[in-house]
Amino acid sequence: MPRRIALIFLTILIFWAPGYGQEQKPASKTYVLKAARMFDGKSNTLTTPGVVVVTGGKIVGVGTSAAIPAGAETIDLGDATLLPGFIDAHTHLTFMYVEDFKQARLDTLQKTVAEMTLDATANARVTLMAGFTTVRDVGSSNYMDVGLRNAIADGVVPGPRMLVTVHALGATGGHCDHEDGYREGLFGHESNPLDGVINGADQARYAVRLDHKYGADMIKVCASGGVLSPTDDVDTPQLTQAELDAIVDEAHALRRKTAAHAHGAEAAKRAIRAGIDSIEHGSFLDDEALDMMKQHGTYLVPTLMAIQGLQERFNRGTYVPPAIAAKAHAATNAIHSTFQRALAKGVKIGLGTDAGVYPHGRNPEEFHQMVDLGMKPVDALKAGTSSDAELLGMADKIGALETGKFADVVAVPGDPLQNIRVTEQVFFVMKEGVIFKNEKAK
Repeated sequence: MPRRIALIFLTILIFWAPGYGQEQKPASKTYVLKAARMFDGKSNTLTTPGVVVVTGGKIVGVGTSAAIPAGAETIDLGDATLLPGFIDAHTHLTFMYVEDFKQARLDTLQKTVAEMTLDATANARVTLMAGFTTVRDVGSSNYMDVGLRNAIADGVVPGPRMLVTVHALGATGGHCDHEDGYREGLFGHESNPLDGVINGADQARYAVRLDHKYGADMIKVCASGGVLSPTDDVDTPQLTQAELDAIVDEAHALRRKTAAHAHGAEAAKRAIRAGIDSIEHGSFLDDEALDMMKQHGTYLVPTLMAIQGLQERFNRGTYVPPAIAAKAHAATNAIHSTFQRALAKGVKIGLGTDAGVYPHGRNPEEFHQMVDLGMKPVDALKAGTSSDAELLGMADKIGALETGKFADVVAVPGDPLQNIRVTEQVFFVMKEGVIFKNEKAK
């Protein structure tokens, strides 16, 4: 009965939400989207004018020479730029942003799973409206990420396409042990592989199989300590080489991509040797680690917005526990230099933001964070479109405005190559041929 009540409440929330459904149109319709210019996700320049033809949820033509089917509805977006739907490779949609650290930890104990899931639907909606049509969600609990992914895919709630991890995998007492920092016995059991907490290669392989069994699209590991975990050093390695080898080998055998939370250089090197697909954060990577990433084709997902969100808390005078504050300052002082060295070495860089560490919906600010550190605007756009699509293993479906791909299209005013911050002003969002936002039409 409580689950039925929660479902009824969720349905009311969604369908009575202001504006929900008013901008959506059937994916079976045919549209011709026009704008002054277009970024296709792969080129180094913009195309003028921009034209994208959509039918049945997919792109069927691009450019002024594209055939226009009879009965197509034309949407002229004016002095704007059409782009592929943005991709965020590092989100936590089931984590509600809470300014106060103590309250954030209490919320995980006080809120019901139903309430946290309802919070997550709001996070999903604001992320989609910011222009992100696909996200990789790299850590959740109670299978909320699986439920949210499925509800979005079924059209029950609006949100980005999600790739989920079920449980991020880590060591006892490590960054991904969510009982870390609480007194022994509080939860009635020790964290175990079903919670994503492993010790030894056999348990590591078992935990991957459990994640896969319960719906994981990818596998995320915590190879090092973290900024926000209460009892570990941020740069210490937390998984052995044998454990990481087992995780990556099993995940790849199951055709699942892998990502490693790794602030520290040694942790990252172990993950890279194991064949990890991406290093998340990477605050303290040394030149050897970056050279290994370049050699192996390993992506760096720097999550610069996480650092921005923490810095804003400090600027506002928000209380941050001293141990966490020290780690945050150390990571902040290191990550910008690491990003610039990675860029200079030609390491592959994907866009990921760590949404949830800062308020959801501000994801597009990652574009200007990268540009401010020396990345060319066009390369920043690629990081959040075609490069992320490759990282996610979905380059055949998303990340570019090309015939045959999903009709994920966003529009921003003006020219993002001249002002990257217009990516923060998305006014048109289409996902698989469904229009979720068209503010110009109002």
